[in-house]
Order: sequence, then structure tokens, then C-alpha cells
Amino acid sequence: MMSPYSSLPGRAFWRPAIADRHYTRFDDVATGPYFRAEDRIATAGSCFAQHIGCRLRDRGLGFMDLEPAPEGFGPAEARRHGFGLFSCRYGNIYTVRQLLQLTHEAFGLRRPVDAIWSKDGRSYDALRPGVDPVGHASPDDVLLLRKHHLDKVRQLMTEMTLFVFTFGLTEAWESTEDGTIYPTAAGTIAGTFDQSKYRFRNFCYPELRDDFEEFWAFVKTINPDVRGILTVSPVPLTATASGEHVLVATTYSKATLRAVAGDLATAHDEITYFPSYELIATHPMRGLFFNPDMRTVSEAGVEYVMSHFFRDAAKPDVPPRGTTNGKPAESDEAGLDLLCDEGLLDQFAKTN
Repeated sequence: MMSPYSSLPGRAFWRPAIADRHYTRFDDVATGPYFRAEDRIATAGSCFAQHIGCRLRDRGLGFMDLEPAPEGFGPAEARRHGFGLFSCRYGNIYTVRQLLQLTHEAFGLRRPVDAIWSKDGRSYDALRPGVDPVGHASPDDVLLLRKHHLDKVRQLMTEMTLFVFTFGLTEAWESTEDGTIYPTAAGTIAGTFDQSKYRFRNFCYPELRDDFEEFWAFVKTINPDVRGILTVSPVPLTATASGEHVLVATTYSKATLRAVAGDLATAHDEITYFPSYELIATHPMRGLFFNPDMRTVSEAGVEYVMSHFFRDAAKPDVPPRGTTNGKPAESDEAGLDLLCDEGLLDQFAKTN
């Protein structure tokens, strides 16, 4: 009797696809092309997503940057203030609920009640506290800049042809007053934590799936032809407020996010899943691409993932930025730290 497995390609079997290969020959783990030369590409998500926008820009592909750094900012200063990391200056969007609320706010469908936090007499945008390391002189300054930011988010959602989103976390902190989700807990960067005002949330599969379905349906009403790429950050949690061991909490978070991303890609023809998580964090990689802290991804790991992402990319009509005699110059990202709100939680760690 002929088995239904008889006609499957080698990539469907563990031994020829993984066990008998060196990791440098895992070419068919990710199969592109993931985008077109003419695409207007928007990026958002967790810290790891910052690599994608930078590489798109460096290769001369259609990365949308609607809130560029002011003239005179060098690369390091620009990144420290949240410029150039993503397509708009929203900072890290760790959860799908945060993405959904930002989109609704940009289109005037919601207005967060507790949106300004204070620290040392300065005012911070509570929805993106990490992008202004020294805050602002007054709440009015924050509101003025946020209005400009929301205008750009609205433009982005309307004009993009491809949306690349990296799922980062299931855990978040939420306003008890109106359900606003923050990228980090009050008291981490700015603000003061008050358990009567803020509560911990750990989103489950149905909530994450429903939130993204609502986001995607809304975006499609204003931008019917938009396509999506979903990926999952391979970076473990810095800390968990779930009560579980951080390893158990990380496994729950990544497993849940991976399931959501994969099912969304299966359900929508215009959405593709890119396996950045699998290329870094699964056991065939033997932890090779993590730094000694076993959490942050090494530069070699980033390049490995990006080599898969761009391998089958259509060539742009314009030369990549920073090329010299046809050879690419060093990326603007080289030697620069990611802007990671979640990573700041390590300062509160207690030594056993």
C-alpha cells in the first residue's frame, strides 16, 4: 500500500531536513519571497522586530519611516529617542491588545484616560515611555507630540502594502479604569505603581487571536489590499509577574504566541508566517545564537535570521543605502543597543 508520506519532500522529514544537515544548510526552513520590490513595508512589534526595519532600510527596500529623527541626530542618539526603530515612533508594541488600542486611538475610536506619567518633575507618554528618555516639560507637550504621532500611525495604516508584526509577549499591565495596555509597568521607566490603578494581565490564546482578528479586519476596511507577515520573537522574558518560574512563563508565552501567529497565517491567505523563533530558539540550534546571558540574540544570530528573510527578496530598483562600489557598508545598527522597555526589568532582580 502506498503511504501518504511517500510523495512528501525531504523537508517534511526530521532526519534529512535537520539531523543530517548542518544548520547553515537549513535553507528551506523559511521559503520566500516575503515581499515585493515595490512594497511599502511597515514594521511593529517587540524589540527583536527592530532588526527587520533596519535591514530593510539598509537594503534599499521599501521600509516606511514616517517619523524620522530630527536633523542633526546621530544614529545612537536617534535610537535612544525611538527614531528609526519602527515605521512610526511607537516604541515596542509587545502585545496584540496594545497594537489594537493604538490603531483605534489613531482613528479616534478610543482615548486612554491615564496617558501621562511623571518622573522627577518631567512628563512622559505612558503609552511609549521609552522613546523619550528625559521626558517633557509639561503634559501639554506630551499631548502635542502624541497627536502628531497618531496622525502618522493613521497615515501608516492607510498607505502600507505590507505589515510586518513581531509577537513579543503575552504578559502586560493594564489600567483598571479603562483597560489601557502599557508597554511596561508604571514605576519602571516613569510613573508610580498603584495596585488600585494597574493590574497584571497574561493574555491567553483566544484573547490574542481575537485581538489580532479585530485589528486586521479594521485595517482591511481602510486598506483592503494590505498583506501581513507575522513572526515571533525568540527572546525569552526578562521577568514574569505571573507567579511562575521565568522559564515556565517564557515557554507559555512563546508557545501561545507561536500558535496564534501560525493559525492566523493559515486562516488568511494574505498573511504569511516567518519562522524567526524556530531559527534561533529551537533545539537544533543548540543555543548557538544566544549571548552568554542565554536571553539576548547575538549579532551572528540576527544575521542568520535575516539571511533567511531576505534570501529570496525581489531586488529593489534603487541601490541599497550606504553601498560603496557595489558593496554594502556597515549597517547603521552595528554596535547599537536595541530599545527594550522589557529588558529594563532586570534592574529589579534579586540575587538568590
